[in-house]
Amino acid sequence: MTENYAEYTAPGVEAEDAHRVTEILQTRLHALNDLHLTLKHAHWNVVGPEFISVHEMLDPQVDEVRGWADLVAERIATMGVSPKATPGSIVTGRTWEDYSLDRASALAHITELNNVYTDVIKDFRTAIAESAKVDPISEDILVEITRGLELFQWFLRSFITKSDGSLEPVTE
Repeated sequence: MTENYAEYTAPGVEAEDAHRVTEILQTRLHALNDLHLTLKHAHWNVVGPEFISVHEMLDPQVDEVRGWADLVAERIATMGVSPKATPGSIVTGRTWEDYSLDRASALAHITELNNVYTDVIKDFRTAIAESAKVDPISEDILVEITRGLELFQWFLRSFITKSDGSLEPVTE
């Protein structure tokens, strides 16, 4: 047994299955921690006529994403594994590039955050499918979070959706 694993897991879950699902959850924990920091970064760097509406829209998303990170970390701990959430573990554990915008228009940030949400949601859907094979409780948590992520993406997309329903990416 490695030092990352406790002598127990959730009742009814085999240790091997618990370890596999916690690997899935750990990657999602990195994504959520990265996402809430990215959202806060955009919140601080958004400028332009839509500043206040976007600035104020992002704070509740930051808070909710932080809460989801806590939920995922607690599930990892419940499964007998030590969750990792240090800045270094986020950087080394992620498979995506860092957010590219600093000070930019609200629409530029929304366009880029839409792309971030798309990638995060795709990865969550993959994690749902993988965790469903071994732990329905973890699957349920991931489904709940994905529902919320999709809702937040819809909020962002309302700014860049044309009346015909197509997305209009913003370039600067």
